[in-house]
Amino acid sequence: MTADPNRKSPAAPLLEGDFPDQAFAEVRDILFERVGFDLGMYKDGCIRRRVARRARSCGARDAADYLQRLRGDKDEVPALMAALTIHVSQFFRNISTFEHLRDQVLPQLIQRLQGVRNRPLKIWCAGCAGGEEPYTLALMLHEMAPLGVPLSLLATDISPDILQRAHEGLYESQRLAEMPDQIRERYFTAEGDRYRLQENIRRMVRFQRHNIMTDTEYPEADLILCRNVLIYFSREEQERIISHFARVLPVGGFLVLGRAENLMGESRALFESENARERIYRRV
Repeated sequence: MTADPNRKSPAAPLLEGDFPDQAFAEVRDILFERVGFDLGMYKDGCIRRRVARRARSCGARDAADYLQRLRGDKDEVPALMAALTIHVSQFFRNISTFEHLRDQVLPQLIQRLQGVRNRPLKIWCAGCAGGEEPYTLALMLHEMAPLGVPLSLLATDISPDILQRAHEGLYESQRLAEMPDQIRERYFTAEGDRYRLQENIRRMVRFQRHNIMTDTEYPEADLILCRNVLIYFSREEQERIISHFARVLPVGGFLVLGRAENLMGESRALFESENARERIYRRV
């Protein structure tokens, strides 16, 4: 029997922290058809809660009501995408991680590249959200100048809207809470109740759309930061993504994960621990 394309999905209450099975399957189909985004690669419970939260935030009465909005409102698909993919970040989040990068990892990489003509130090921030992490690296590298080598600092995320906001470099004060005062005073200008990062630092970072779940091409890098991104994926997807990272890192290159993330399965044979507490690993 052929399904009636005009048949409405059965109404179901949006329970706290949940989204009904059939309605969730339809959300998955809509996103895959419209933007090629596959919810099946995410951890099911986590992504359902985000869909339900987005539905409640825009006033949907139930799952069927939200599906009608998702089909009919051209702005709702990108709004849902932003709700599913954004993760909150801060400048100098887990500052001890950046201190180890500054004092140990970056000097090793720079020393290795010195004397190699026209070979830049390649850094990739995957899942960069609002740009706080790559800009933190840019600030730190600017303070370390002169590096003695060219620099390529790439920041990627799946959402064009988030990347545009990151490019503008304008932040609420809470995003700067962990930043040393002298850095804020030197590189930021107050605009109302927000702070604008200086243009010369913003120019150090190149923002680009990239989907680590579905894109088959990964940019080559000497140092990859992918922090607090993999926790949203299934174990199988985590292993696949880490294997991709290993392929574009040279021997001796570094991978940095979030505090709640670990190497697992076969990917553990591809790296050795540089700093277990900071989740910094070296490609072997």
